[in-house]
Amino acid sequence: MTPSTTVRSPLRLYGRDAELAVLESLLEQLRRGDGGALVLAAPPGLGRTALLREAAEAHRDRGPVLYAAAAGAMRSAPGGGLGALLGSGAAGSAPFGPLAATGPPSAAPPSVVSPDALLGRLRELGAGRPLLVCVDDAHAWDPESRAALALAARRLGPGSRIVVLLTTADATAFAGLPVLQPAPLDEVAAGALLDRLTSGTEGLDPVVRAELLREAAGNPRLLTGLTGRLTPDQLAGRTPLPFPLPGGEAVLAAHAERLDGLPDRTRALLLLAAAAQEHEPDGTGADALLLLRAGTRSGLPRTFLDRALFGTSVTGGILQRAGSRVHFTHRLVARAVLHRAPWPHRRAAHELLATLLTEAAPAPPPGTTPAPPVPLAALVQRACAAPGPDAVLAARIETAAIAPFPHAERSAALARAALLSTEPALRAARFAGAAEQAGLAGDPCLARALLARAGPRTVGAAGPGGDPGPGLAPYVHGMLALRSGPAADAHEALLASAGLLAPHDPRRALDALLGAAEAAWAAGDALGHLDAMNRLAHLPVGPDLEHYRAGMCAVLEGRTAKGHALLRRCLEPAGDPGDPGAPAALLRAGVAALVLGDVTAACRAGARALAAVRTAGPDALLPQALEHLAYAELRAGRHAGARAHALEGLHAARRTGQPNSSAHLHAVLALAASVEGPAEACAAHAEAALAGAGPHGLAQAGTLATWARARADLASGRPGEAAARLAPLVGTGPGRGHFAARTLAVPCWVEAAVLAGRLSEESGELHAAVDEFASWTARTADPGAPAQLARCRALLAPADAVDARYAEALDHHGRAGGDFERARTHLLYGQWLRRRRRTREARGPLRDALVAFQCCSARAWAERAAGELRAAGEPVAERRDAAGEPLAALTPQQQRIARCVAEGATNREVALRLSLSPRTVDHHLRNVFAALGIRSRTELARLLSP
Repeated sequence: MTPSTTVRSPLRLYGRDAELAVLESLLEQLRRGDGGALVLAAPPGLGRTALLREAAEAHRDRGPVLYAAAAGAMRSAPGGGLGALLGSGAAGSAPFGPLAATGPPSAAPPSVVSPDALLGRLRELGAGRPLLVCVDDAHAWDPESRAALALAARRLGPGSRIVVLLTTADATAFAGLPVLQPAPLDEVAAGALLDRLTSGTEGLDPVVRAELLREAAGNPRLLTGLTGRLTPDQLAGRTPLPFPLPGGEAVLAAHAERLDGLPDRTRALLLLAAAAQEHEPDGTGADALLLLRAGTRSGLPRTFLDRALFGTSVTGGILQRAGSRVHFTHRLVARAVLHRAPWPHRRAAHELLATLLTEAAPAPPPGTTPAPPVPLAALVQRACAAPGPDAVLAARIETAAIAPFPHAERSAALARAALLSTEPALRAARFAGAAEQAGLAGDPCLARALLARAGPRTVGAAGPGGDPGPGLAPYVHGMLALRSGPAADAHEALLASAGLLAPHDPRRALDALLGAAEAAWAAGDALGHLDAMNRLAHLPVGPDLEHYRAGMCAVLEGRTAKGHALLRRCLEPAGDPGDPGAPAALLRAGVAALVLGDVTAACRAGARALAAVRTAGPDALLPQALEHLAYAELRAGRHAGARAHALEGLHAARRTGQPNSSAHLHAVLALAASVEGPAEACAAHAEAALAGAGPHGLAQAGTLATWARARADLASGRPGEAAARLAPLVGTGPGRGHFAARTLAVPCWVEAAVLAGRLSEESGELHAAVDEFASWTARTADPGAPAQLARCRALLAPADAVDARYAEALDHHGRAGGDFERARTHLLYGQWLRRRRRTREARGPLRDALVAFQCCSARAWAERAAGELRAAGEPVAERRDAAGEPLAALTPQQQRIARCVAEGATNREVALRLSLSPRTVDHHLRNVFAALGIRSRTELARLLSP
């Protein structure tokens, strides 16, 4: 195939590179004179016809093409499918036309139905040239034609010069033939298609874009139909989106065609299953026991129901059971069932389900006279049966959609109430309320879709007496941005919504201000955080929250003692851990504990917050609960636990669509990997954190990720790189790190700068940073801070004071605990002793460092300590070299120098890493070359390469 006839067509097909490559390979096989067959099996709308046409277009200049598209008459006429195909003639002898058999199907002679006769007829039509046979929607052919073509296709092979391409919605009729199943478009390909479809419009609103992509679910035909039916104002977000979105009728009709040939009782069960999903959260399916009761009440045989719902499926694979839930194989099939059903049948199904759900409601307690309230699910089913808007029923649903119902169920109910609403402001408010609940359920895509229905101007929330009041939609926008958008945008949106909500909805106004404060904290905006917390003083808050608010304000304003006293009063929040507000209160307690430096209390509050979220929800808080606990464990030196919780949090953040939380959790994982290793894991997590932190202004995540990279550099013996990373964070310039995290990195910067030989040029900045760290140490309850301060002073002290400073640091470590930081102090002290030629004295601290690093699984740090110990003259079991045994003849010191040089380090850099003089490195390197029989650094690198 020449480049001009390649089947790849990026202007027409998106996300189909893999499928097009398979077709290209098959056509190349055909041009070599061989044959074969391929079945393109996919649900309607995924582009199977487009792929078939691409193949036909690519082959038409190389040989004849037979092309037939199934028509309705082909279902009943025996041999009608083959008649239509063979009646299309040898297309290669004439210009390629409409790619379809347009005339009425002619019945094929009985001899043609025979596979041998069919192959003979195809060879005649090919006239000795490679023949491509294309059949679109082969599942719609009559059974005789399908069977004959399948048998003939199985006999194609080398030398047959015929390739058969079939498209079908169900490949079961063509068992034994190779099958290619085009999957839904991925997000990138679907986005590219949407960009082309809307290229001539004024501008596509991001929320509308997300809703179109969500609704289409990777179906290109559906995406094209949905986009084509929206007005420019709707695409630009100036007017609300309709619900349901129009434009999917053709795809739904194609799905519904599968239903026409099913028995009546099967179609009745499918209708009940589709209707039963309407009161459930999206994607959860239907309750199998409810369907069993509904089917029994509607007169379906019990044996049929048992087989369909609990045994061998009799629905043609359309329904699948998972535990106690029943799902459609594709969500569009459920919509197609409802779309196809006559309105009286559909209404009867919803009314039957509403009756059953009401009957199943718990009976009122003995001695009470009021009737039990109608269950929320029953109200939603009644809403589905409503012929038009119903303000009374909408109000009943809104009143019922409260706790303890799960957030996802409340979202579905409020969306249904919005559809019944006649007043635009109430309709918008209910859509916004549904969006809020979807966000709390951890489904931000659905939340944004519901906000698109609320519209940009009618942004009401239900105020007193049912009157719409402003603020709910901006509040939901801000809370979604807090988890997945720029922190500065979330901060401003939440401040604005708090002002709108305060007069009529103080609870949400309070949450908006707390969210604004959280956004400012993540962005490193201390003044913004202080502003949001000060505004909370104008709202009614409980004692614990008031202590937290006043304490944080006092700390940020420099009244540290007063602030700490207040924050200590909210470390044990009052109330039942099962209350809806308990998770947020416990998370605030954890933040207060970290500000105080009480890492033990922070771990305790984090563990309680995680338990509360898992017990009472909401799901959207799970990534934050895991992040807070993991960070507290890091501060406490529990690196393995921090890594485990952060990994779980990362999965939760991805599942609930919270990229900002992912950035924070990647930073935590980078810090854990900077201790445990490997260095590649630290670098990968740090890069992921920085990639998310940069666009969204997450200064805290960026600071922690950079600190992690620097700590990994120190572990690998690269103090110069570590100092270069940390200097901007702890300095005074515009690139200064997060106000609450940069102080924690000061000990690493001091260590890196001193080991890199930058003490003389940065002495003033180093002493200023240590003074700031000393001030923080005096205020914090962090038990490890005094030890790290003494270590910093030891690094900067004159020679006659170093021993005393390290002794002081080790004394503090003895009281504070923590293997890792104590081992770092031992390592630095032993390294200093060895550099002062006090080799015998150095072995003790270095030995202690090695054992402690091994205890806390700090592998890279342990290797560094082992190398120092070998250099001090004490043998240590050598780790087997990854390159083999070339270094076995070298001394431990020569091996270390050889590895550093092989990595590309200069003699000066090696000297800094190993605390040697450049002259000593040069001497050892000459001996290394002589022992290995090489003459250059290049040869050494080649020798040690994997």
